[in-house]
Formats: sequence, C-alpha cells, structure tokens
Amino acid sequence: MSRPIWSGTLSFGLVSIPVDMMMGVCEKSIHFHMLSKDGHCRLRRKLVCPDTGKEYDFAETTRGIEVGPNEYAVVEQSEINRLKPEKGRGLEIVQFADLAAIDPMYFDRVYFLRPGKESGKAYKLLLDAMRRERKCAIARFVLREREYLSAIRALEEGMALHTLHYSDEVEALNEVVGVNLGRIKNSSAELNMASELMKTMTKPLKLEEFKDDYRLRLQELIAAKSKGKGLQHIAAEDEGPPPRTINLMEALKKSLAAGASHNGHARRRSA
Repeated sequence: MSRPIWSGTLSFGLVSIPVDMMMGVCEKSIHFHMLSKDGHCRLRRKLVCPDTGKEYDFAETTRGIEVGPNEYAVVEQSEINRLKPEKGRGLEIVQFADLAAIDPMYFDRVYFLRPGKESGKAYKLLLDAMRRERKCAIARFVLREREYLSAIRALEEGMALHTLHYSDEVEALNEVVGVNLGRIKNSSAELNMASELMKTMTKPLKLEEFKDDYRLRLQELIAAKSKGKGLQHIAAEDEGPPPRTINLMEALKKSLAAGASHNGHARRRSA
C-alpha cells in the first residue's frame, strides 16, 4: 500500500476525525527520457539566455509574469511566500450539498480518506450520516502550498475525496462552442431516430472492459527491447480522407440498421 500524501484532521462542527489521504488513482502513462541519437547519453535541459547564449544556474534565476510584449513584472520569492496559504493539517468541512449539484467538469483528482488511529468510530459515523442523507461534504485543505476545494463522497467501502476546479478556472462552454444552439431545430423524426439509435447502443457499463491499447502495446515493446528482442511492426491505422457531410436522417437510418444487424448476429451466437 502506498504511503499517505497528507495526514490531518477532518472536522465538521466540533467533531474531529484524524484521517490519512491516499492516492485514489495510479496513472499509468509511460514517460520517456531524452537521449542522444545512439542512446548512450541522457540529455539534460539548460537555462540559457537566447540573446547572449549565457547559461544560468537555477540559483541565479527569479520569477516573472509577462504583462506585455517582452515586458515582465518581476516577483521575488519572499513576496510569493507572504501570500501562500498557511500550512496546516486541517480538512475543514464548510458545508454539505447534493452531489448532483456539482457538474462533473469541476472534478479534478481523486483521493481516498482512511481513518487514522482510533478514529474508526467517528469516521464511520460521518460516513453513515452522509450515506443516509445522500449528501457530499464540501471541504477545504492545504496541500503543497496550495489551498484546495474538494468534495468528499461516501462510498460503501469508505470516503473518496475529489479536488475541485474553482469556478473561474472552468471555461464557459457556450463561448467555446461558438454556436447558438438555441436557434437550431431538429425535427421530431430526427429526434426519435436518434433516441432509437441510443437505445440500441445502451447496455450495462463495465469500465474494466476498456483498455489503453496503445499503452499495452508500448509496454510489450519496452519489455521486448529490455530483453534484446525485436517486435513485429504494427502498422499505423490509415485515417483515410476526412468524413464527408451527409444527410442526418440517412446517417441515423444506416446506424440503426447496422446496430440491429449486429445485435441479431450477437443473439444468434449466444443462442
């Protein structure tokens, strides 16, 4: 089991519960190092002035924010330190809310909270109360010099904590889409056809069936390389020409027909 990344006290009202925060997700992306072309030397990045070519040590640097073309406001580390949130071991619940009130786009990372020593009873009390009321807890805490907003969910096995993006970090979707969807009207026939297509594609979701095929192939390649073996070349999929614009109803009908044919074959195979 991994070590806690944060330990402190979860508090609501006058109730304090010692907890440990554990990583809830182990991302499995593969990261490469930059090497020389012959693979004999690992390359390092340098801090170099593009105008003079002079190399600088990290200790010789300061921080700045670009406020205009080639114009920077220099900010000293001492000034930054004065503004940082006060470090602490508190995970303070500021309110409870319906989980449905939080749009999924606000969710960031997930962690698990486990009870600290001799805090199992209080932990279980809060867990049971949240489950009974079907509420999540909105809490604040400081981790690595940053104050986080979070939502704590009550699961069957314990509590999960999701860090949240602040509202001013989430872009307005209507501005990104750039289309006034309210002016676009679809016919009842098109909507009914789309609904039927959705029904043919709806089944119980089993996320464990989905795999990162690229990462798995890359792991096989690395394993073969580490053993000095080659690996059969996997040809890249031909993306082909860009899709052409076709009639919406025609596309829906073809999709429904293909789905019905696929489902019929599947039923015959399982019979």
